[in-house]
Amino acid sequence: MDDNNVKILLAEDDENLGALLKEYLIAKGFKTDLYINGVLALEGFKKHGYNLCILDIMMPKMDGFTLAREIRKINSDIPFIFLTAKSLKEDVIEGFSLGADDYMTKPFSMEELLFRIKAILRRTKPNNVSGQNEKYSIGKYVFDSQKQILQYGEKTQKLTTKESELLKLLCNNMNNVLERNFALKTIWQEDSYFNARSMDVYITKLRKYLKDDPSIQILNIHGKGYKLIV
Repeated sequence: MDDNNVKILLAEDDENLGALLKEYLIAKGFKTDLYINGVLALEGFKKHGYNLCILDIMMPKMDGFTLAREIRKINSDIPFIFLTAKSLKEDVIEGFSLGADDYMTKPFSMEELLFRIKAILRRTKPNNVSGQNEKYSIGKYVFDSQKQILQYGEKTQKLTTKESELLKLLCNNMNNVLERNFALKTIWQEDSYFNARSMDVYITKLRKYLKDDPSIQILNIHGKGYKLIV
């Protein structure tokens, strides 16, 4: 996806910061629309197609978490970056549990935001690995990593990009240890504390998705990582 074709929804109630961010992103080639509260942002999302959302958590009328949930009902795949004025662990973990791709604590540099946007777009670009469907058999499940679908009989679970990337790494290391640091650097680009907690949240989600087949386990290997056992 060419950066000039990328449309970004920016929801930020600080109009000065919002205007600066919008101006910067437009200067970098992104089509960017600014909304000053969650309600306006949701209305804008329904009217226009976007490729990525940057959402402030603390907003009037509708906070960023609620907005993310509503947007997910419309498009379950769109990537999110949350902006927060505080670095509370609970906020970050809640954001990742909603399927967020990244978060940034204010104040932050424009250059770092740009780096994170480009990293997310690289990860979510269609066919960024190969043009072929990659399907894995996991017990009684079939996992299509390109379509990001987990199938169990007639039951279909649509996965987020990060869920799909993590499950693919586990499948590629099936019955062997997936090293924690390798997974963090492959999917999140860095092995920070918050990214590690985020990965724990996604592991919990994957266990829930795979629970219908009791022959499948995702084990925590203390000090090392995870092991998908079938």
